[in-house]
Amino acid sequence: MRRFGLIALALVALIACPVARATEAPNSAADPVLEARVMAVAEELRCLVCQNETIAASHADLAVDLRKQIRTKLSEGQSERQIIDFMVERYGEFVRYRPPLNATTVLLWMGPFALLLAGAYALMRAIRGRQKLTPPTLSEAERARARQLLADTDTHSS
Repeated sequence: MRRFGLIALALVALIACPVARATEAPNSAADPVLEARVMAVAEELRCLVCQNETIAASHADLAVDLRKQIRTKLSEGQSERQIIDFMVERYGEFVRYRPPLNATTVLLWMGPFALLLAGAYALMRAIRGRQKLTPPTLSEAERARARQLLADTDTHSS
């Protein structure tokens, strides 16, 4: 009876192990050239979920779906440029990982430099403003009062 229990346990383990380790197979084309083209296009597009990763690097469901869509369009004979144009038309310029410099993206390209210059200017103004500050001058009566307060503090703390 005990032997039957061990055999049953071993059978359950053998059946359950592959099921427990089963995951979705990575989406790869049978054609390595096609897969290389898919990844080249996916490297040019931003994951709309992750936003600082390309579609090629992202594991988000939307990125997986977009890679499938790119694969399908390439299989249908569309060019990389046509696919990128389709994605830009559908999702806007933001979908490009490296958007081109034009009138609508000039702030995106020049913004960091403008912020850097504005920060340097504000820092320079703050430093110059501190250099112009002079310590306040106290009258003799105010100095005597300050000495008295400091002396009282010293006697109370000891």
